[in-house]
Amino acid sequence: MTAELRNALLIHNPNAGNGGRGRRRTLDAARRIFALGGIEAELAETTAPGDATQIARRAAAEGRQLVIACGGDGTLNEIVNGLAAQKNGRRVPLALLPGGTANVLAKELHLPWDIPSAAERLVHGEVKEIALGLASPLGQPEKKKFFLSVAGAGPDGMIVYSLDLDLKARLGILAYWWQGAREVFRYKFPHFRVVIGGKKTDASLVVVGRTTNYGGPFKITTGADLFEDQFEVMALTTQSGLRYLSYLPTLWMGNLRGTEGVHFWKADSLVCEPLDNNPVYAQVDGEPLARLPVEFKIVPRALKLLVPASPL
Repeated sequence: MTAELRNALLIHNPNAGNGGRGRRRTLDAARRIFALGGIEAELAETTAPGDATQIARRAAAEGRQLVIACGGDGTLNEIVNGLAAQKNGRRVPLALLPGGTANVLAKELHLPWDIPSAAERLVHGEVKEIALGLASPLGQPEKKKFFLSVAGAGPDGMIVYSLDLDLKARLGILAYWWQGAREVFRYKFPHFRVVIGGKKTDASLVVVGRTTNYGGPFKITTGADLFEDQFEVMALTTQSGLRYLSYLPTLWMGNLRGTEGVHFWKADSLVCEPLDNNPVYAQVDGEPLARLPVEFKIVPRALKLLVPASPL
């Protein structure tokens, strides 16, 4: 329950999902709902990339009892990295009010997209401990990042790496579709090596899932569970852009499992390694990370998450 969560900080990215003044009004309504439940939530807004991480770190250092995120998956990832990196052993719980373009975690937790309605569910929720993924570029360990929902390497990494941020600000999730269409015709889909335990597989795409939802309407790692200390890993072996396009109807229907050239595993760690000097990029929660090689591993009990109450 939320009885001990009195002093909260609400971190808002006003640029996520074209929020603007209309979202601030809904946030004021959400703050009133939290206050009625005994949670006083001060508002702090980000102004630049990386701000949310620094604000979350300060919130933990100042003794806040709850951090509430309102923004997209990138903002949420920044906040997660600010909270999970605390070295003092004090883990501040995290809650989410959906405010971005994809909102993978909101879908996973069955949160309503209406912000005041989400606040109603959260104020009666409970705090649970969950694992996080940690992605560590082996050649650039200083770039390691925690991730909450999904990571990947291959064409999705290239899409995120190449995405025009101004276009994303204007078009939202449609910008990913536009960039994806471009990559189908110019990306070479190089193979890289995926090492899971003693098993090695050459793949052109790997999705490392903590959630069943991937982005947009898609569900890929449907065997993943946010409350388990495991990933579900999906790998595609084809190097054909046309074959990738042929997967779209199957992906749309959620039936990738069992399709030729598509492989799934459960694991708590894996390494993705390049096979040559051609760059292959990785992403975490829809944000660029680094070139391969990258290790992905589970970090148990890394985050406290305020989970919404079930609808009546």
